[in-house]
Amino acid sequence: MTATPSEIPPLKLHTKLLYALGSVANAVKARGLAIFLMIFYNQVVGLSPATVSTILMLALIFDAFVDPLVGQVSDNFRSKLGRRHPFMYAAALPVSVAYFLLWNPPQGWSDQAIVAWMVVCLLTVRLFDTFFELPSSALAPELTRDYNERTSLVSMRAFFTVVGGLGMTVAAYQYFLAENPDGSGGILAREGYFAFSLVSALLIFSVILISTAGTQNRIPYLRQAPARKITLVAMAREVAQTLNNRAFVIATLTGMFIAVAAGSKNGLEIYFALYFWELTQSQLAALTVFGVVGSLGGVAIAPHVAKALGKKRGAILMFASALAIGISPITLRLFGLMPPNGTDLLFWLLATETVLNSGMAVATGVMLVSMVADVVEDAEVKTGRRSEGLLMSADNLFKKAVSGVGILIAGAVLSFVAFPEGARRGEVDPEILQNMGLVYLPVVTLLYGLGIVCLSLFNIDKAKHEENLRKLDEVAARADEAGVAAEAGAGALSGGAPPLGSKA
Repeated sequence: MTATPSEIPPLKLHTKLLYALGSVANAVKARGLAIFLMIFYNQVVGLSPATVSTILMLALIFDAFVDPLVGQVSDNFRSKLGRRHPFMYAAALPVSVAYFLLWNPPQGWSDQAIVAWMVVCLLTVRLFDTFFELPSSALAPELTRDYNERTSLVSMRAFFTVVGGLGMTVAAYQYFLAENPDGSGGILAREGYFAFSLVSALLIFSVILISTAGTQNRIPYLRQAPARKITLVAMAREVAQTLNNRAFVIATLTGMFIAVAAGSKNGLEIYFALYFWELTQSQLAALTVFGVVGSLGGVAIAPHVAKALGKKRGAILMFASALAIGISPITLRLFGLMPPNGTDLLFWLLATETVLNSGMAVATGVMLVSMVADVVEDAEVKTGRRSEGLLMSADNLFKKAVSGVGILIAGAVLSFVAFPEGARRGEVDPEILQNMGLVYLPVVTLLYGLGIVCLSLFNIDKAKHEENLRKLDEVAARADEAGVAAEAGAGALSGGAPPLGSKA
């Protein structure tokens, strides 16, 4: 029997930290794929950008449709370890091994064989990352019902996302893929990727096991899956009923627009850094550190902004500010208003933009995740079912499916402007770089702008969330009263002792 709210002990700090630590695994994987995979398979291995971006898009679409399946199964899975933990434990080894192999394709193979290797490894990474990340994310609304504590918990998770993902990026630039004084080595040299992938894989494996074990003590207080048999048709009907929720649709549409924009941004980010701004790898590493600083600032301010303005208004403010600041450097360069490449002033302007943009983007992300968590109770009021995994996975489905479009856009932009293979910093035609900026700016501005418009329509605030909790508590109380009455009736019929407190 699931514990009532009054029976659940407070969430201890060490449990929160171990839960939040789990985001490091996904962050290391996601940053590696977003920043280095395109340029590794394009400039190092030698596949065309169109081929690489197509594979990345197909892998994301595959991942997107796996997510709801894992989410619905985990919502209804029964075991001694509860609904989520068996999947999380099962993910550790396969995702780590597949991630290592992805960065170490055999040399001397044909392009077709390398494509097959990339596809198999990438799909395996995506599948088993879902086995951990989705159930782990679904734990957040189960671990705490409090409107503001959820934002705090998501902020802690975002903190470890920043430290893990950006920290590993700095290590890649400065150590694993470091550029030698003579210009050799670096991210365009194959030899550094072995150590980079090995350490990343070991980190992913360790973090998954530690975080999963760290939340195992909360299993007795988590929702248990109902004991029932359900057909595929009935399951599909339940999925449709759960997802037919205005707040969920709005949050998902917002995430979809962000995902497309972020996919194209991430795919082109390293090209802008190396060729548009002609930054050295030491400068890239320094900017990543500034990104960490800004992101940690965003993690710190997100709960305060959400508490002061509400999650929706706070997210809109941070979102719009991040967009305006993020597009400023490229816009100013196209108008000839940025300092020349190689100057200290240029670097410090980019550093300032990185700090501000990272902080506001992370604060936005924290509030968006917390808003999706608040949909859980809203959907439960309407359907009578607890469906954290389904809601989180469906949200991921749409975002991942369309983020593949963003990656495809990045590859299409590179092909459209005829970006050369084997390009070296400072040797790319300025017209190609200018065209890349001219195509990039309107695309990301439009997509992020549409996301802001959608976000303004979200309709769950603190008052509505607390009203949803009140309704659910009333339903639970009536169910408990009915259960006690049924037990008393059964005792009377069997000739048992009268209920406690009655007269003999």
